[in-house]
Amino acid sequence: MRISAGTGPDASLLPLAGSAGAVLLLLAVLVGLLAKRLRAAQRRAGVEAERVRGWAEQQTSRQRDELARREEQLAEELRRVRAREDALAARSAELERARGEAEALVTRRVAVLERAGGLSAEQARAELLREAATTARREAAVTVREIEREAREEGERRARGILAGAIQRLATVQTAETAVTVFRLPSEDMKGRIIGREGRNIRAFEAVTGVNLIIDDTPATVQLSCFDPVRRETARLTLEQLVEDGRIHPTRIEHVHERSREEVEQCCVRAGEDALLDARVGGGMHPELVRTLGSLRYRVSYGQNVLGHLLESAHLAGMMAAELGVAPEPVRRSALLHDIGKALTHEVEGSHAAVGADFARRHGESPEVVHAIAAHHGEVEPRTVEAVLTQAADACSGGRPGARKESLEVYVRRLARLEEIARAHEGVAEVYAMQAGREVRVMVRPEEVDDLGAQLIAREVARQVSEELTYPGQIRVTVVRESRAIAVAS
Repeated sequence: MRISAGTGPDASLLPLAGSAGAVLLLLAVLVGLLAKRLRAAQRRAGVEAERVRGWAEQQTSRQRDELARREEQLAEELRRVRAREDALAARSAELERARGEAEALVTRRVAVLERAGGLSAEQARAELLREAATTARREAAVTVREIEREAREEGERRARGILAGAIQRLATVQTAETAVTVFRLPSEDMKGRIIGREGRNIRAFEAVTGVNLIIDDTPATVQLSCFDPVRRETARLTLEQLVEDGRIHPTRIEHVHERSREEVEQCCVRAGEDALLDARVGGGMHPELVRTLGSLRYRVSYGQNVLGHLLESAHLAGMMAAELGVAPEPVRRSALLHDIGKALTHEVEGSHAAVGADFARRHGESPEVVHAIAAHHGEVEPRTVEAVLTQAADACSGGRPGARKESLEVYVRRLARLEEIARAHEGVAEVYAMQAGREVRVMVRPEEVDDLGAQLIAREVARQVSEELTYPGQIRVTVVRESRAIAVAS
């Protein structure tokens, strides 16, 4: 048996042994490199740690120094505060001592004054207060009188050419009308024909016209009574035509009443158109407004014809607007329509200002005119020039002497109350209500009331009158202080 060289098991393992050695050698080299790098990284980390430690120590040292400096400053501030507190305590003690000395001095002085004057401290204080109040009142009266004088001069200068001029340039005939119309008959026999058989004619007349027909013992006279002046005028025309024709029966009454109603309607339209021309108000007004405006010719308020009052107010408002440099046409239009609600108050609930404003709004009037109508009695705050001038013109027309009448009882009560208000003041000797209650003349005792006191009485009486009484226009309060020296030669 032949065995060949290099063919045994040991020869086959030699290449594997050489490869493992190379790998181990390579691993050893790598481990060495890693160890070297690790040592270098450790050295660098140590250096960085030393650097960070040094920086932290520097920062800590700096903060420690800053804290120490702050503590020194706070300690110094605390010393100053304590020194100030000590000084304040010393000054407070000094003030307390001075206050005690002052109170003691005041007490001694009060005692000396009480012994010298014979008055107690309370009595002296009351006397001083009375003197101070009197002095303050006198000074206030002087100041108020000076302010009033300046305001009066300025107001007279500006208003003289506006209101006085407007009123002087206007004159309107006033008629007195009531809720009853007296109709004259041609003969006494006509009463029986008006009443008819068993009263059928008078019942038919009242049913058709809505007006009460009063037939009494007055010779050849009957009365027509109704709160609505337009219905009363329609009934008057109906009765007039029936009497002229002589044929009086229910069917004829209805026919004549319908014709009279149309005639009154036409009269109202003509009156409204004439009012627009007289007041110089431009066109564009709704026909229903024109008719309603014309119907006010048959209505009165406090004895003043309403349509005449509206025309007078329109003229006054236009004059004042022209004097003030305001466009007069819208102002005249507002003043002409401001009482139009009085023609509707028996049909619609509410004040005539609110009813008239709503009626004008529904018939195409401008917001300025509607606002002026609503605000002319102060129910709405006036916000436009038209509203203010309408309010002023209404007051001027209704408040001027002779424009309106009032009942005798109300008039007498107002005059009596005027005198009572003035007579209640101290120092008043006599009081007279003059010029139909438009002036109150107060006579004072000169030994009790001086000139400033007279001014105070006049102002106080005027204030009480304006607060307690209702009256048209203005009431002048005149206080008369008269001194007389009498000697007798013998």
